[in-house]
Amino acid sequence: MEAHLIKTLFYFSSVLLLIFYFVVIILYKIWLKPIYLERILRQQGIKGTPYKLFRGDMEDIRRSTMEALSKPMSLNHHIVPRVTPFLYDMVKKYGKVCMCWRERRPRLIIGDSELIRMILADKNGHFVKPPQNPLVDLLQLGITTLDGEQWSKRRRLMTPAFHLDKLKGMFPAFSTSCSVLIDRWIKLTSFQGSTEVDVVPEFQILTGDIIARTAFGSSYEEGKRIFELQKEQFDLVLEAYNNIYVPGYRFVPTRKNRRRYKLDNEIKGILRDLIRRKKQAMQNEELDLLGLLLQNTKLGDQFVDDNNCLTIDDVIEECKLFYIAGQETTATLLTWTMIVLSIHPNWQEKAREEVLRLCGKETPNLDTIHHLKIVSMILNEVLRLYPPLGVHLRYTKQETNIGGMSIPAGVETVLCILSLHHDPKLWGDDAGEFNPERFSEGVAKSSKDDKIAFYPFGWGPRICLGQNFAMIEAKMVLAMILLHFSFQLSPSYTHAPWNGITLQPQHGAPIILHRL
Repeated sequence: MEAHLIKTLFYFSSVLLLIFYFVVIILYKIWLKPIYLERILRQQGIKGTPYKLFRGDMEDIRRSTMEALSKPMSLNHHIVPRVTPFLYDMVKKYGKVCMCWRERRPRLIIGDSELIRMILADKNGHFVKPPQNPLVDLLQLGITTLDGEQWSKRRRLMTPAFHLDKLKGMFPAFSTSCSVLIDRWIKLTSFQGSTEVDVVPEFQILTGDIIARTAFGSSYEEGKRIFELQKEQFDLVLEAYNNIYVPGYRFVPTRKNRRRYKLDNEIKGILRDLIRRKKQAMQNEELDLLGLLLQNTKLGDQFVDDNNCLTIDDVIEECKLFYIAGQETTATLLTWTMIVLSIHPNWQEKAREEVLRLCGKETPNLDTIHHLKIVSMILNEVLRLYPPLGVHLRYTKQETNIGGMSIPAGVETVLCILSLHHDPKLWGDDAGEFNPERFSEGVAKSSKDDKIAFYPFGWGPRICLGQNFAMIEAKMVLAMILLHFSFQLSPSYTHAPWNGITLQPQHGAPIILHRL
């Protein structure tokens, strides 16, 4: 009897200890740790919102965003309060270094140009990509989501595919896709000499076709299914990102969870089949981006040296990145360029005169593209005012000292690129105005005091690999359009920039094309 009682007491005390242990862990994660991190940051004079249990400032962020998106803005380029309203208000109230909260994680909002440059230029791995919940990780996009040795290896293997000599070989694909767009627009304007088109879907089809041809040797129609699936996947991921994640929820077979996993499997299945066919055809074809990546694998799924090879799963992730980043970034840049040049017809005419002077009526070649100075200035100024990604996120895995601040491990940094691009202290009193002349001597001398404050493609070791690809593509498309059309905003255009996958016009971009 005594032995049974002792056994029962032992079992009961074990259960109590286990419960106590879990209570302490939960208390530490949801209260003690956030309060500890907040105290460290506030002791350094960093101001901001106090910690709120569980959700932090997520409700305020959602409310300010919905309020901003509920109404359009005037036809000007002062877009920061509408696109990032919560960050704009925080910086205005607490300064260029302040803090807020995403659930239990403190966020350090940084609008200071020197701090942003130092964080982006970090080579020591002190600032990494923020950890995400497993439902967000389903959107895994290759090299952009890697850190440390994994990132270093992948970057080393991928960089040669974007060298200029490789891009030269892809230029005919750029030209072919552009010609398809121009021919379609010529047909649309053939009856009355002008027509109205929403250039958002037009440029998405165009850039999708270009990335499909240059990355995979196929056309937009073949890649269309992947584009559609990835956009649906992004919407579901964005929803998961904006909601509190309960551990284990990814295993609950809800309708949306089942759809998330089905999309992931379908995208990977299509890409795996595409890769298989590419392997079979590689010996007889010019190498596209996918072919160049597959050079780092051995036929089959066996590898000579793990340090110098990609797995098939690695290649699939990079293919997903090619599709979504290769399409969205340039389509967004071209869309805003058409809008801005419609608002500023004098610069549209200057760009057209340059293209006509250098190209005549001929299709531009790569050498001509490199000599389009005014076109380059215009594209850079559009990227300054309307960068594809207005915010970059980083995360401290360990205590980090930067700019006189000590940032503890577990803090997310929000780099306010859009605000930086519109800062009068860096760009002058006309920072909110469209003035391509500021780039007349190149990017390095574009801002005041020659301080680098222009980061549309990031900066430092993680600067976008596809930067040259995107700029050559955008110059080619814009030059072709200028040769064949003049354009203006439709009366139905509503100026309403917002953050989707990239910075986009919320209600589309209807443009009236006039055949030249």
